Amino acid sequence: MALFQKKSFFGNLSQKIGDAIMGRPAIDEELMEELEEILITSDIGMETTMKIIGQLREDIKKNYISTPEGVKDQLQKIMTGLVDKGERHGMSDQYPLVILIIGVNGGGKTTSIGKLAHQYRQRGHSVLLAAADTFRAAASEQLEEWGRRSGVSVIRHQEGADPSAVIYDAIQSAKARKVDVLICDTAGRLQNKKNLMVELEKMNKVIDREYPDASRETLLVLDATTGKNAVSQAKEFGDIAELTGIVLTKLDGTAKGGIVITIADEFDMAVKFIGVGEKIEDLKAFDPEGFVGGIFNE
Repeated sequence: MALFQKKSFFGNLSQKIGDAIMGRPAIDEELMEELEEILITSDIGMETTMKIIGQLREDIKKNYISTPEGVKDQLQKIMTGLVDKGERHGMSDQYPLVILIIGVNGGGKTTSIGKLAHQYRQRGHSVLLAAADTFRAAASEQLEEWGRRSGVSVIRHQEGADPSAVIYDAIQSAKARKVDVLICDTAGRLQNKKNLMVELEKMNKVIDREYPDASRETLLVLDATTGKNAVSQAKEFGDIAELTGIVLTKLDGTAKGGIVITIADEFDMAVKFIGVGEKIEDLKAFDPEGFVGGIFNE
C-alpha cells in the first residue's frame, strides 16, 4: 500500500517494531513490554494495545512461536483482525443513495465530500451536493468550489438558513434529475451537543419522509493527526448519529495512524475511506490487509 511518504506512520511504526523484534535472542517479557510501549506511542489506545499484547502472549504460547519472524507475523494477523470489518468497509451499491457527512469543522469534511463526489463521477454515477452546513461562514462557497472541481452541482441556501430546508430542496432536485448519489454536508459544530443532535434528527426525518426509497450512508470524517481527540469525536458523534463508517483524513505526512486500529476496535466501526493527500484523487477505499501489511512491510 504505497500511499504514504517515508516519514509516515507506516515507516515509523514498521521500523520500531522491526527494531524491537528482529535480532532478539529470546521472545521474553521485555519484548512484550517494548511492543506495548511502541503501540501506545503510535496512537493505539491503551485498551486496544492491551488486547493486542494479551492475544499475542496467548498465541505465542499456544502456537509455540519462538522466532522473531513468527512474532512479527502473528502481531500482523492480530492487528488485521481488529481492523477488518468485512463487507462493512464497502459503500452501499443500491441507488439512489443519500450520504450524510458529519464531523467537526477543520477535519477535512468538505474536502472529503469533493473527493467522494469525484470518485462517483469517475464511476459514471450522477452526483448532487447539498450545502447543509449553513452555520459556518463560507462553507457553501467552499463546497461549491469542490463541486466545480468534481463537476457536480450544489444545492445551497443563504448563510444561516435551516439546514433541513437545504436537504429538502436537494432531495426534490435529486429526484427530479434522477440523480444516483446525493451527498449532504452538515454542521460541524453548533452551540452545544443537543443542538447538533436536534439538527441531525431533523435532517434524517426529512430524508426518511421525502426519500424513503433511497439507501443511506452516514459517514464520520476524522482527522488522523488529532490522535486521541479523534477517538473522543467518534464517541460523541456515535452517540447522536447512526454511523455506517469512518472517513479518516490527513494520513499523509507524519500522521501516526494508529487511531485507525483504535477506532475500528473500540467502536467496532468500519473505516471506509482514508485521505492521503490534497489532490482530488487522494481519497482511497480502505483496505484492512493492505493497511496493516503496510505497517509490517514498509
